[in-house]
Amino acid sequence: MTLLSPIRAFRLGMALAIVSAFLLFWLSLGVGIIGADGDPANLMYALVLSIGVAGTYIARLQADGMKRVLIAMAAAQALIAAIAVSTGMGKPWSEPLELIALNGIFIGAFLVASWLFHRAAIKT
Repeated sequence: MTLLSPIRAFRLGMALAIVSAFLLFWLSLGVGIIGADGDPANLMYALVLSIGVAGTYIARLQADGMKRVLIAMAAAQALIAAIAVSTGMGKPWSEPLELIALNGIFIGAFLVASWLFHRAAIKT
């Protein structure tokens, strides 16, 4: 038995995805990632969360489908970061480096969760 069994990988992937989605929800709507508190630009992050909810429903919590959902969430997160940085959203409160770092944390978390679901989908 390996250290990272499919069941353990699935549980870790699910935990990381849920915690990351909750933190994204809290930061974007509560505190604000882009700009000051209450900046409407933060509503773009609802797209990432919507992809997660709809994708989870479509994937029916199957590891292979969840892997794809989390890749789509990471891609949407990256797109929002690119839009925010390239258009100068959030200035003067959110500098480009801050936006890249905060979004990068979520992109990384979603990709790690995707990798864990990939590990869970591998038949042993």
